[in-house]
Amino acid sequence: QVQLVESGGGSVQPGGSLRLSCVGFGSSYSTYSMGWFRQAPGKERLCVAAMDHDGRTSYSDSVQGRFTISKDNAKNTLYLQMNSLKPEDTAMYYCAADSRRMTLLKTLGIMAVDYMGQGTQVTVSS
Repeated sequence: QVQLVESGGGSVQPGGSLRLSCVGFGSSYSTYSMGWFRQAPGKERLCVAAMDHDGRTSYSDSVQGRFTISKDNAKNTLYLQMNSLKPEDTAMYYCAADSRRMTLLKTLGIMAVDYMGQGTQVTVSS
């Protein structure tokens, strides 16, 4: 079993930055591939950033070049650095873990993952 707890969300003006964190609890946490999903009101949940166990990463076109996913295994923590934020980035952001390659799940549009946190809200508005 893995528990995921996100933090770092908040309100920011367009062009601003936020860093989301996701702490994982569970003996096998370090073996999972990880990802960040987001869901805006009335829209489907999508994976915007993925990191496999071997460090391979993948980003959605909408965040490529602005968001960076990283992981600190010593701290059991996954991060999402978000720069140049836009109003359309407003959403609930969820941390996810899966035993399969998260980059492949993202490419295939598979939304069902092994574990997902409760989410943290990000609002970008002037």
